[in-house]
Amino acid sequence: MSNYRKTPEALSRLTPEQYRVTQESATERPFDNLYNDHREPGLYVDVVSGEPLFTSLDKFDSSCGWPSFTRPAQAEHVIEHRDTSLGMSRTEVRSRHGDSHLGHVFPDGPRETGGLRYCINSASLRFIPLAQLEDEGYGDYRKLFDTQESAT
Repeated sequence: MSNYRKTPEALSRLTPEQYRVTQESATERPFDNLYNDHREPGLYVDVVSGEPLFTSLDKFDSSCGWPSFTRPAQAEHVIEHRDTSLGMSRTEVRSRHGDSHLGHVFPDGPRETGGLRYCINSASLRFIPLAQLEDEGYGDYRKLFDTQESAT
């Protein structure tokens, strides 16, 4: 899948919560979302554009109530903006091609993996299980998991 973009068809398939989060920069409720406690190996992609964003290999339990990752699967698919809403200064994370609001990145992640915590709304993600990467057009990402499996 190399043609990642936001289309009217993709937007029409979003649930009201997915639309609110990705298109209106809302935040879903902590702890009450699809991927916070999700542990299955696979790839998380933008629910709007399908661009690869994060892998389960970089997911960790931060106890913040949202899925947290130490880094993007491919940095070029994730862009960062200064966010001064709500009287705070934060760094917003958006998908490059879908322009979906994903969440925020904070400097309080695990030190041994770079110190970042990408705090991401489940509503902005679609999960593709490891066994389905090839069928869904993300076969190139399988090698990330193969490398990890051979290292253990």
